Amino acid sequence: MLWGVLLATLTWYSVREDGPTVREQRTLAQAGPVVDRTIGDLAAAAGPDALIELTPSTVERGCRITPFEDGSTLERGVDVRVVGEEPKALLDRIAEALPDRYRAVVLLTREGIRLRADAGDFVTVRGQEREAGIVRLTADTGCRPLGAGYRPTPVSGADAEVDAVGAALRALGRPAAGGPELVDAPCPDGGSIRTAWATAGPGAAPTSAAGVLAPLATGPAVVDTPELYAYRSGPVTVHVHLAADPPSVSASTPCR
Repeated sequence: MLWGVLLATLTWYSVREDGPTVREQRTLAQAGPVVDRTIGDLAAAAGPDALIELTPSTVERGCRITPFEDGSTLERGVDVRVVGEEPKALLDRIAEALPDRYRAVVLLTREGIRLRADAGDFVTVRGQEREAGIVRLTADTGCRPLGAGYRPTPVSGADAEVDAVGAALRALGRPAAGGPELVDAPCPDGGSIRTAWATAGPGAAPTSAAGVLAPLATGPAVVDTPELYAYRSGPVTVHVHLAADPPSVSASTPCR
């Protein structure tokens, strides 16, 4: 009897005081802030001159923690482009710039160049070339209990990004029907990186996207291809994805 009481007491203490030893001991709600901080760290590691786009978060339900328990997965991402820098060089530089606790490495695999890192709390970081010249970095919780769920912090202070998206869509003659989607992440030295996304409304494409967008830019275009027109408007970087159907526009302010 005494042994049973002692064992129960030790188990209770361990659950309360010991750190988690497997992913299943941390819920999605607990891992969410880790993922958010990781995205900010990744964006900052890319440097202030990088073209950054935060991607919307995704929560997928229905994975199996055990044969008897369902779980959920949270993933967030950031797309990075540095004009004139090859993807491997960019991944190497990001891995070097991340804090040592990430233990980031860049590997040559059968599928190509890959970045791997550990954000802590069983959150995995991956990076790879998504398309020509663009690297996608992701932070992924893996399958774990949902808990209270992932509740992103409401985005504030994004007026400049929202205005830049609206101006680009108006210049294209295709204003969005609703407001843009907003995502952000905390920067390691304070503040936040923010991205506003919107899809173009109905309408005909202009003969020359550069012709109508160039007046909005501070300086020359950063990227001018049939697929993407990117420019800076003050501290905000605007991406106009011309090849998407329908076209989409994002505006981001990086960590400084």
